[in-house]
Amino acid sequence: MTALRAALAALVFAALSAGQPGISAAEDKDPVVAVVNGHKIMKSHLEEAQQLLPRQYQQVPLEQIYPALVDSLIDTRLAAEDARAKKMDKDSQFRAHMNRIEDQLLQRMVLEKEMTQAISDEALKKRYDKMVAGMSNNEEVHARHILLKTEDDAKTVIKELGKGADFADLAKKKSTGPSGPNGGDLGFFGKGQMVPEFEKAAFALAKGETSKDPVKTQFGFHVIKVEERRKAEVPKFDAVADQLRGEISQERGTAYVGKLRSGARVTRFALDGKALEQPKPKPAAK
Repeated sequence: MTALRAALAALVFAALSAGQPGISAAEDKDPVVAVVNGHKIMKSHLEEAQQLLPRQYQQVPLEQIYPALVDSLIDTRLAAEDARAKKMDKDSQFRAHMNRIEDQLLQRMVLEKEMTQAISDEALKKRYDKMVAGMSNNEEVHARHILLKTEDDAKTVIKELGKGADFADLAKKKSTGPSGPNGGDLGFFGKGQMVPEFEKAAFALAKGETSKDPVKTQFGFHVIKVEERRKAEVPKFDAVADQLRGEISQERGTAYVGKLRSGARVTRFALDGKALEQPKPKPAAK
């Protein structure tokens, strides 16, 4: 519980939310969980606080950390009241911190609004069609390999294969790669998933064919056998809809920030305060 209490001590934003009247829904749907000197702390404040905890605590049922969360918000409220009584909220350092927090909150809110605007079914379908078009001619190969430390070792393996040795058996006996115990089986893979030298050699082989020469990569020397070739499987729309929606949202966020920068007057300086050559402004995104 010590780690949890330490994490709770940093819940600045939760404390701010708990200090704002009217943030909660009706009390029958959002019950009061504590009253501190007349100030109500609602269940929704606990839920907001939990989302600011480290990920392992976000997954825990609220009921399990309920006592610690309530104690944290009570302590926060009491300490804040005492600080206000001492006029610390009027301090210039406090105001500077609050201004930075306000900027960060506003940035998060406006970006979330820009990025989560409703994405039309038409936009998603258009993005899916574009993705599928790029995959229509893609191919995958199912390959095995035997990884050796030296070129001579690889050539020796190639000679043994030429005499009828079983590829998978040799991989189990001689491969230094992690797939060795599994007969060197790499499963199916597409272009862009392996290092360039290995990919080029594998995709140049026909089904059932073994590389005639060792293939050198950063990992050593490979002997490759292609077991099967097939067209890349095109995913169903429903399986990638969330991924595509996320891509569009990210692009919206990037475009929004770019538009803001293009219309702003920004002057940069070095750490020592000296003037820097300013980059030319980029045209606004259309």
